[in-house]
Amino acid sequence: MKTNNLDISIRYIKGVGEAREKLMGKLGITTLRDLVGYFPRAYDDRTIIKNIGELTAGETVCVRAMVADTPRLSHIRKGLDLVKLRAVDEHGSLEITFFNQAFVKDNLKQGESYIFYGKVSGSILRPEMSNPIFERTDSESDNHVGQVTGRIMPLYSLTAGLSHKIIATAVRSGLDKCADELPDVLPNGIAQEYELCRARYAYENIHFPEGFKELDIARKRLIFEELFVLVTAMKFLREKRTKKVGRSLSAPDFAPFYNALPFTPTNAQKRAIDEAARDMASDSPMNRLIQGDVGSGKTVIAAACCYMTWSAGYQSAFMAPTEILAKQHYQSLSKLLEPLGIQVGILTGSMTAKNKRETYEKLSLGEIDIIVGTHALISEAVKFKDLALVITDEQHRFGVNQRSLLTEKGDSPHVLVMSATPIPRTLALIIYGDLDVSIVDEMPPGRREIKTHVVGEHHRSRAYGYVKQLVAEGRQVYIICPMVEEDETSEDSNTSGLKSVKEYYETISTKVFPELNVELVHGKMPSKKKDVAMHAFSTGEADILVATTVVEVGVDVPNAALIIIENADRFGLSQLHQLRGRVGRGEHESHCVLFQSPGSGEISRERLEVMKTTNNGFTIAEEDLRIRGPGDFFGSRQHGLPEMHIANFATDMLVLHQAQNAAETLLQADPKLESPENQKLAAQIRRLFEINEDKMN
Repeated sequence: MKTNNLDISIRYIKGVGEAREKLMGKLGITTLRDLVGYFPRAYDDRTIIKNIGELTAGETVCVRAMVADTPRLSHIRKGLDLVKLRAVDEHGSLEITFFNQAFVKDNLKQGESYIFYGKVSGSILRPEMSNPIFERTDSESDNHVGQVTGRIMPLYSLTAGLSHKIIATAVRSGLDKCADELPDVLPNGIAQEYELCRARYAYENIHFPEGFKELDIARKRLIFEELFVLVTAMKFLREKRTKKVGRSLSAPDFAPFYNALPFTPTNAQKRAIDEAARDMASDSPMNRLIQGDVGSGKTVIAAACCYMTWSAGYQSAFMAPTEILAKQHYQSLSKLLEPLGIQVGILTGSMTAKNKRETYEKLSLGEIDIIVGTHALISEAVKFKDLALVITDEQHRFGVNQRSLLTEKGDSPHVLVMSATPIPRTLALIIYGDLDVSIVDEMPPGRREIKTHVVGEHHRSRAYGYVKQLVAEGRQVYIICPMVEEDETSEDSNTSGLKSVKEYYETISTKVFPELNVELVHGKMPSKKKDVAMHAFSTGEADILVATTVVEVGVDVPNAALIIIENADRFGLSQLHQLRGRVGRGEHESHCVLFQSPGSGEISRERLEVMKTTNNGFTIAEEDLRIRGPGDFFGSRQHGLPEMHIANFATDMLVLHQAQNAAETLLQADPKLESPENQKLAAQIRRLFEINEDKMN
């Protein structure tokens, strides 16, 4: 059988090698498949070549001209060299300056003609260019990868050490190597019906378009394919689930449960509980998403489902993404359900081996009715007596496989997914295409509106003064820094200028508020240290908690009345809304202060201003999707779904609807994707969703 070139390492692609393999790895490019699927983020139109007399200050353009005199190299000072020259054509002259590019002096020859590409400055009578890209006029060739002018130039997302030309050269080599193996996953009938080009043409022209018409044809095909594969997979998974025979649980009398609550549930909570109860009483396994804003009371809905499962004589498992959140859910569920005689247990990675063994035994014997835990719940050692309900909180932090590993510990158990990350309904139906959706759109009474302020550095002393005032009144404060990944020393400009939570904590605790009790929490800390810090803040021993987004969901400290978010423009609006939801949980007036990064600009401020106008998470989510697109919607936390490389749910809605219609028609004709024509599509779904072949049937 012929080896699939698409799966080979990029190290063996001409123009890559070991050093560039590491750099490309930072961009997520490890195989040839990744390389040819690393689509340009934008394009430079270098097809228009003007003469000098047509140049206008401010435009970026190509100009063909002859070097009129010998380039002059000047050493201005240490670290600054200038190469100056004059280029001419029959319409005028152009002054060109290169900064710190001494080699240019020998590369540009007097009397030779070149095409220069750069931004025009100066005046109409004396146009200038600084550091233009250039090449000899006799180097032009149709669509040649080395050509940097006279063509549509692909621009890629980069990291330090890689250039657009390096990536384009590698992509060219990659396409030449695998041109006949590019997966044409669209069945012929669908490609013809929607007038879509073939895969080979699309990949060639997305990277090296002959013209903008060809680029549009390629984009149309690749966007449709990406959305079609996604919606087909989600519909396929949903169909498989609804055809399963589930465990029908008899609906209990919920009166004892409601009577035990210390508050009256909202109508939205009762509606969601009724919807879930109907699912659990049916013959098919429940697969329901409970989606509600911060503080809308989703835990009560989960507790009601656990109560129903216990009443029927079965066990429930509740999986949370972090130990902090797991412990909080454990405390909440214990408080709500143990008075009714329900045994609640906890299982986390930081527990001692002895405690874990005891918990495993109690679970297998059925002595624990509800187990709350982290990823530790999916370990092989965990065995249930009879698991009938699986709940996952903040679903976007778990992969499809992680959810299925837990459900496989029971016999087709019911599944309830909770998310406090508001998602536009259109996007929710795609992302959670295998789930039914309940929206909790009503807030419990007494929840205070949070006042939000967007400020710059000149407001810092005032903000710190307000911190001191609040602490003196007995309140507490969160200060959030961006999550800085392990490669903090990276030269990538994406991480430059961000406040490091560790350094910031040192400054805050020793210089700014030395008289206050300041604690630190971040994701790389040992669990015990995190727990100590969180306990100190939740009990009021600590005045200020300096943290990363580890506190984004679930942390409940009613006494906290202020949250300050540094480099706020580096977060998505939905993530800012989640963080803002850490305050306003008690009786005190609460504020959120968003510090804009220096130099981040007016567009960034306009985006943050949305946070001032509304506290509605769904409104914010729609705006976040419109501004940033789905690629960044969940930030680096999104797992379990294939990454969108080219499609955009905000701008490609028409194509999305076409893809949905096509997927529905296809699955009606071939529900199991068994026909020869659909084998490539089935293989693509298996690969993207990491589904074993036997599970497709």
